[in-house]
Amino acid sequence: MDTPLGFPRTRLRRLRYHPGIRDMVRETRLSPRNFIQPLFVRPGEGIRHPIGSMPGQDQISVDQLPAEILEARQLGLGGVILFGIPPHKDEVGSDSYDDQGIVQQALRTAKQAAADVVLVADVCFCEYTSHGHCGVVNTRTGRPDVDNDATLELLGKQAVSFARAGADVIAPSGMMDGMVGAIRQSLDAAGFLHIPILSYAAKYASAFYGPFREAAESTPQFGDRRAYQMDPAASADQALREVELDLAEGADMIMVKPALAYLDILRAISDRFAGVPLAAYNVSGEYSMVKAAAKNGWIDERAVALELLTALRRAGATSILTYWAKDAARWLA
Repeated sequence: MDTPLGFPRTRLRRLRYHPGIRDMVRETRLSPRNFIQPLFVRPGEGIRHPIGSMPGQDQISVDQLPAEILEARQLGLGGVILFGIPPHKDEVGSDSYDDQGIVQQALRTAKQAAADVVLVADVCFCEYTSHGHCGVVNTRTGRPDVDNDATLELLGKQAVSFARAGADVIAPSGMMDGMVGAIRQSLDAAGFLHIPILSYAAKYASAFYGPFREAAESTPQFGDRRAYQMDPAASADQALREVELDLAEGADMIMVKPALAYLDILRAISDRFAGVPLAAYNVSGEYSMVKAAAKNGWIDERAVALELLTALRRAGATSILTYWAKDAARWLA
């Protein structure tokens, strides 16, 4: 006899018993085109410097970049995002907007290797400044703080320099108020009206960034970044306001960072701004925790990584910046 819930006539396991049927009805799918590989570029030649806290990831010199770009194309990745470690740092991060800077060199080299691979350029200052903060530091208030408006002009200069060097996408990550508008204005004035902006619209002051700071050599020399990055305990409404402001200023795509502890934020943004391309940054701490557990034999890295990436897609991410990009593409193949 049937129950009110439909059992035994309704049996959801019928859709699970056969691998082909599971695949047929699967709503969430992963593709290499969903993945963007972060790369860390430094001065020198013939350098592949392993990042201790991020097994499998390296700082590489510019001459090593073509192999990475060609591999990204062969694997069918959605693109790569470049972070630079400059030879010299100063108070205003001037290497970031120098046309001969480390990322500019990397962009030109990558374009020569494979012009069709999408190159995303992270636009910020923490890797380039001697103090490790994401903009110009102002001490007039009696305590060091990042001067929001003084930083905007330099962000525009950096974005234009990256666009001249071959960046296909500009991705501002500093969480400065008005950064998208300032960058859009600068790009348009320089003739780069076609270059899209991928804004780190909801970037949190997270404890998951530790390994990245080793990789990018960007640890703050004093204080922290809580005065400009979002409070992890902030409501989803604040993230929605950040996204709405960035879209109004001209952002073409938006991002949530980190990813796994903020699936609720991804879903809220996806629901509110349906149709707007939404990226999730599967950050260094998330990657390194899985690597460490897998090394100890506690989990299956491949299975866990693919499950996590699937969760990000299901939550609404149309693209995922992840250190597993190349591995995941091979696993899916």
